[in-house]
Amino acid sequence: MVPGLVENLPTAPHQFSNNNSVPQDIFPDGIRTSGQHPPLYDLLVPYDKFPKQIIGPTVWKAEDYTKNPERWTYVFNEEEVAELSETADVFLQSGIPLTGISKDNFPLPGLQRLLTTLRDDLLNGKGFILFKGFPVKLWGNRKSAVAYMGLGTYLGYFVSQNGRGHVLGHVKDLGEDASQIDKVRIYRTNARQFFHADDSDIVGLLCVAKALEGGESDIVSSHHVYNTLRTERPDVLKTLTEPIWYFDRKGETSTGEEEYIRTSVFYLEAPDPANPAAERRVYSKWDPYYVRSLARFSDKGIIPPLSAAQTEALQVLEDTCMRLSLHMVLDVGDIQFLSNEHVLHSRTEYKDYPAPAPRRHLMRLWLSTPESEGGWRLPFKDSREKKRGGIQVNNTKPVAPEDAE
Repeated sequence: MVPGLVENLPTAPHQFSNNNSVPQDIFPDGIRTSGQHPPLYDLLVPYDKFPKQIIGPTVWKAEDYTKNPERWTYVFNEEEVAELSETADVFLQSGIPLTGISKDNFPLPGLQRLLTTLRDDLLNGKGFILFKGFPVKLWGNRKSAVAYMGLGTYLGYFVSQNGRGHVLGHVKDLGEDASQIDKVRIYRTNARQFFHADDSDIVGLLCVAKALEGGESDIVSSHHVYNTLRTERPDVLKTLTEPIWYFDRKGETSTGEEEYIRTSVFYLEAPDPANPAAERRVYSKWDPYYVRSLARFSDKGIIPPLSAAQTEALQVLEDTCMRLSLHMVLDVGDIQFLSNEHVLHSRTEYKDYPAPAPRRHLMRLWLSTPESEGGWRLPFKDSREKKRGGIQVNNTKPVAPEDAE
């Protein structure tokens, strides 16, 4: 039987989890990645309650930046590189594992002000930046990973990116079959990635090695996409705001959890209890691969198949994102940080250099920015946790491999 769309709704007021009790021998900092959760359905609102237009710095157009790279790129200067290098060397000598990096043991007094400003811009502004001049070839993978993760601690908390507990991810073609979308994570292939948002507040990508061809990045303001659809295709936007979309979890589930999550693509922030009249911003959560991969459940009648309206909405959303997107190329030593709240990103298909040249390789971070530290009020039960989101399978230990595995 197809599950009802309003069954088992939570009852307000909600008891948000604080993730207080975790095994210290597995999670040394006492904080566990919360993992994936369905939304709190009674906090979702109908389409007519959504704003007719979004305004502000989160709404941007590609032409605002295409010819003005200085508005979205930052080149590390010699002093900043030296500070990263010295702090990374001290950390390496300390013997602390990579999973133990924090602002407390990775001081960056020279860069801290810049990173504080950047964090605010990622959360509340345009939502993206491209750093250049990170000396990855000089430092090698281990030191680069340490410096990169140390940088990341000033933007958020590391959360696990897969069922193996990777808090340092590696975007690299491992020869897996991209057509097996119900089993394979696309970042482990060379296939095109359609516009999507990762399961964290902020995503970082450090380019360690480039492809021979392709593997280039496109990003788009989901708020600009929202406004465009509101004008051009309000029927599609309405479909995208409805909690009728099932997302695959591809087996990365803890004991007793369902293999899929029913949610929306666009929805509003949760109300602010301290200020009920405060703005509720539009949040986007999307990845078409996770929607298309559910035939094993819909064929058996466990969940409904995509309707004609959903199939059209899926295509219109992708086409609109592509039409409005900003294209960028990551060179070796570039770091791209993006908001997953209001920016969608994609990647072109790519081809690697022949062996023995290194394959295209990006180090990835998923970072959490909880409510208590200025993060968005998300309509999920873990919104107030420090390491909200991510993928956590049972008590899998966080690890930070220095290369893909």
